Amino acid sequence: MTEYAREPCPWRIIDDCGGAFTMGLIGGSIFNMISGARHAPTGFSRRAMGGLIRMKERAPVLGGQFAAWGICFASFDCTFAHLRQKEDPWNSIMSGASAGAVMAARRGPKHMMGSALVGAVLLGLIEGLGIMMNRYAAQSFRPQDPREAPADPSALGPTPL
Repeated sequence: MTEYAREPCPWRIIDDCGGAFTMGLIGGSIFNMISGARHAPTGFSRRAMGGLIRMKERAPVLGGQFAAWGICFASFDCTFAHLRQKEDPWNSIMSGASAGAVMAARRGPKHMMGSALVGAVLLGLIEGLGIMMNRYAAQSFRPQDPREAPADPSALGPTPL
């Protein structure tokens, strides 16, 4: 469950912030290119230019928003890891809730609670899916009981046609 290839906490925050910015920039480029082309006037060159202009204007903004969420999440993750003295999925779930609450703080306590709930549920689903995939992948590496081994195919006899 733990990632051994991760950086120590002060550097992890910067690393996660950069990764979040990159994800937001790439996703925002694709989304805004399509959206700009759809809302541009008729004609290939106009649509291409509309998509390119919108992508250049809006993709960095979305990347910055992702980076803000990423740095907030990573800061809480390192804080919870330090306070609890262990790395486990609960740190990520609590960090998702805390980051969601902080990002919605300007809208009031009601919106903070809603965003915290959404952040916790999303991170809980992601962590649960990761645990499920790890357990599923680990089953192929478990030693097999010789009593449950499949029978020797040559002892089964000829195959019926």
